[in-house]
Amino acid sequence: MKTVIAILGTAVLIGGACAQSTAHAAGAASAPADSTAGARRSTAVEKHISEMHATLKITAAEEAQWTNVAQTMRDSAVELDSAIDKRKAMIGTATAPENLSAYGDVAQAHADGVKKLAVVFSPLYASMSDDQKKLADDEFAQRMHKHGK
Repeated sequence: MKTVIAILGTAVLIGGACAQSTAHAAGAASAPADSTAGARRSTAVEKHISEMHATLKITAAEEAQWTNVAQTMRDSAVELDSAIDKRKAMIGTATAPENLSAYGDVAQAHADGVKKLAVVFSPLYASMSDDQKKLADDEFAQRMHKHGK
């Protein structure tokens, strides 16, 4: 179970990091640029979902469970992006307590996403073959090593 939590945490961390760097890069962008940034974020999430699907070698029998995992990842990314965008919008005028609170909202959205993902990923992981579980364990251990520093 600890492995599953680590896997899910890494998945959300990576999605959050992608969303955060995209949001940060948008910086002082105008409304049209913000909508473009949103499209880039969505594309990044879809790419991540697609890569995970391939890496984990999701079978036709696992597809229904995978659909739940993928949708949870999308929903969590939207919630995280919203918190990041809210913080980004106020960064120039926020007081220290407001900034800390907004950062707390980002961290909470991330934590909530991990918990939601753990709920829907656990049954999928339990149904995977030993080879798929090993792929998942290895993939997320590598991601944690790359992004956990």
